[in-house]
Amino acid sequence: MTIGAGIGIANFTFDDGNGFWEWIDLCDNGGVDSIWQSDRIIEKTPNLETMSVMAALAGGSKRLKFGMNVASMALRDPVIMAKACATIDVLSNGRLLPAFGVGSALSRDFTATGRDTKGRGKRSEEGLQIMARLWTEDRVNFEGEYYRLEDATIAPKPVQNPMPLWVGGSAPAAIERTAKWGTGWQAGIETAEQIAPVITAIKQRAGELGRKIDDDHFGAGFGFRFGSSDDPVVQRHNAVLEKRLGKQPEGYSAVGGVDEMMALVEDFYRAGAHKFILRPIASGTADTMEQTQLMVEHLLPAISALNSREKNKRKAG
Repeated sequence: MTIGAGIGIANFTFDDGNGFWEWIDLCDNGGVDSIWQSDRIIEKTPNLETMSVMAALAGGSKRLKFGMNVASMALRDPVIMAKACATIDVLSNGRLLPAFGVGSALSRDFTATGRDTKGRGKRSEEGLQIMARLWTEDRVNFEGEYYRLEDATIAPKPVQNPMPLWVGGSAPAAIERTAKWGTGWQAGIETAEQIAPVITAIKQRAGELGRKIDDDHFGAGFGFRFGSSDDPVVQRHNAVLEKRLGKQPEGYSAVGGVDEMMALVEDFYRAGAHKFILRPIASGTADTMEQTQLMVEHLLPAISALNSREKNKRKAG
């Protein structure tokens, strides 16, 4: 059981592609555990397409793991997605962390791509089953409401066996999907108080199904900034978050120094999260690089120290 910290990409905040790769090099060589790309298609704010980023990172990094946070399964064909994930995992020597959710019914991505929001939960459930089976079986037969396969196979299979399958979402149906097919669960924009009952419910339901999801495969994320709440970029971030959530953004990000950030890490840890996706609150390549460098130099060692303390407690207990 370990506590790990990756970094999240929501908006494309870099000046250009060169800035992005400069940042990837910093993460790859700085001890960042993983990189997670948000999945948004139809939006005015600049965002990269998540599977394209996964493929690019397979060749553009050497050590980093990387995943989607989270890809909308109801938007995508599961056979093509299974093949893409297997390909990326092979070319990265087993560094892909596939993660999927249903996708919001309010997202314009559905209408823009000709997908109906109705039935998206069932489509996602069938898709998760199909992918998990194609990654391990040589002859997959499947008869569902939305998909049908006969003696289907893909090759090469993923390097990782079993292939990770992280699931997102906090609704009862998402809890059921995670308990049935997931190897991990990733929170969305939620507080520690909000994720605690979800993690408890997933563990309980998985146990009822005869499955177990490792404790260190439960994740949470939050924005961070070394600086002041008066920084314009923080004020803009909070305004967007407040509009999206419809309430004050306390508990969703940490601004200040390591003490403020570790207080939130420990809140999430007590709620059951062991993996963290930390999102720099920054604008432009230079600012994002500076915030990430501070994370590498100060926040990651503090998280590592927490991990060591918790390991020692378990040994002593």
